[in-house]
Amino acid sequence: MATVEKLPMLQEGYEKLTAELKALREERPKIVDAIEEARAHGDLSENAEYHAAKERQGQVEASIGDLEDKISRAQIIDPTTLSGDRIVFGATVTLLDDADKPVRYQIVGLAEADVKRGRISYNSPLGRALIGRKVDDEVEVTVPSGDKFYVVEKIEFI
Repeated sequence: MATVEKLPMLQEGYEKLTAELKALREERPKIVDAIEEARAHGDLSENAEYHAAKERQGQVEASIGDLEDKISRAQIIDPTTLSGDRIVFGATVTLLDDADKPVRYQIVGLAEADVKRGRISYNSPLGRALIGRKVDDEVEVTVPSGDKFYVVEKIEFI
């Protein structure tokens, strides 16, 4: 029997996914109405409105299925309940780059990742390289712009 892989996320990510799912479910009746209206125009083979509405319906249904899957596998993690000396999901880490300039990231799930806000996915190259590291560990990661080197300065669970 296959095991279901849990999808770690913060509460914020879970709420974002459920809001997105609710919006898509609310869009369903509007798409059905658009299909019925387009169908009333006659010949479906050359009816652009009908084809566009059917395509949108397929996209919405696929997105709903994907979101329902993610929500069902969600494992909500509260970083404030964590502790330890190693970087894990939810940890906020301060790194020193090549120029000893501090950079700060929180390790989060795919739904919450936002580099501009200092949140990187545990599945990103840097996120994968950081998991399990301790303070003073050196981290080398290959990213599209080349190899980057960091030293772990601080690990927080906030």
